[in-house]
Amino acid sequence: MKTFALVVLLILSLPLIGQVDTPGWPDFLGPERNGKSAEKIDIAPWQKTGPRVLWHKKIGTSYGAPTVANGRLFIFARYGDMARLTCLESDTGTELWRFGYPTNYEDMYGYNNGPRCCPVVDDDRVYIFGAEGMLHCVRVSDGERLWTVDTTARFHVVQNFFGVASAPAVEGELLIAQIGGSPSGSPKDIWGANGTPEPNGSGIIAFNKYTGEVVYQITDELASYASPIFATIDRRRWGFAFLRGGLVGFEPATGKMDFHYPWRHPKIESVNASSPVVADDFVFISESYGIGSSVLQVRPGGYQVIWKDRASRRHKAMELHWNTAIHHEGYLYACSGRHSNGAELRCVELKTGKVAWAQRVDERASLLWVNDYLIYLGEYGRLMLLKCTPEKLDVISQVVPTDEHGKQLIKHPAWAAPVLANGLLYIRGRERLICFALDSQ
Repeated sequence: MKTFALVVLLILSLPLIGQVDTPGWPDFLGPERNGKSAEKIDIAPWQKTGPRVLWHKKIGTSYGAPTVANGRLFIFARYGDMARLTCLESDTGTELWRFGYPTNYEDMYGYNNGPRCCPVVDDDRVYIFGAEGMLHCVRVSDGERLWTVDTTARFHVVQNFFGVASAPAVEGELLIAQIGGSPSGSPKDIWGANGTPEPNGSGIIAFNKYTGEVVYQITDELASYASPIFATIDRRRWGFAFLRGGLVGFEPATGKMDFHYPWRHPKIESVNASSPVVADDFVFISESYGIGSSVLQVRPGGYQVIWKDRASRRHKAMELHWNTAIHHEGYLYACSGRHSNGAELRCVELKTGKVAWAQRVDERASLLWVNDYLIYLGEYGRLMLLKCTPEKLDVISQVVPTDEHGKQLIKHPAWAAPVLANGLLYIRGRERLICFALDSQ
């Protein structure tokens, strides 16, 4: 009898057939914010039509990627004068609920007026950060608002060129965001401040993730478009924020700053938009406006510069615009170039900055790593399945997906990074979200 009971207990403890044990894709660039998936998917070379399309639907205006958790997909976009978070069934695209609020954001350079940040899911809460600076926490189950902070009004944020575009991050009991406010009475926008708004010590704000109350604020830096990254190094937790003027290393639980590393081109229009990449105790940062990349080796209280591109040299190791590099076994893979013309897919050795190879692609692109493949999304709608090593790049498949009527599905600007959850690939282009099945069936 005891043996029978033990067998039953063991059977009940086994996962259900077909059940996938995966954290989904609940955050910017995935569960670890590094653009890599731990899923083991049997990916076969794609046919001429590309991976199998499960569903696609028209959505609002945005540059932000979706996020996926527990069978639900969250997409943040603008519809007229409303910013809207929509929750869908991830495998069918069926709408479950929506949450919206009015917005009057206008881009200073004429880009679209939708959100730039993806939703961030944490347990029973989802956080959205609008281009105008409205930070909301809503309930995952039904979209009910839990709290709101108007960061622009509260911290007197001077409008930057492209609004708010740095996704906040959950770290323990905190929601940590780049804010970069100024004293009351400061100019309305960055042009009015001649590119250098006066700071007020709110470059990084840690909010209580349950209530929205401020726990701490640090650094006189202004916000950038890169999102903060967190990592454990030698049993200590670290936060890295690539802000407008450079990289800040800090202890996320307390806000204690370890260092500030200046890294920004002096021209007023320069942008830091590529998130830091952490590998062991090395941190890589990159921009595309003239100074390129650098790698630091960090330690409590400081850092050592391992290498850096020289601003005076025409050729840089890597010049990343808005995409973030993928690190794998000591090498970085990313699309280098500020503009489409001349952009290159590159492999760079992390510890030396040596370019192992470069392949011209003439479009800016994002990458996703899964099961030793790189999935490439070009800004004009091209998908590629790649095998990359430090020795070479192999193109396994290349396609511009179309719908049942032969019309291109992914349209420019496809600037949101690819998302992968439970074997499904989600891509957003201009006002359309597409779900592909990556398996070989």
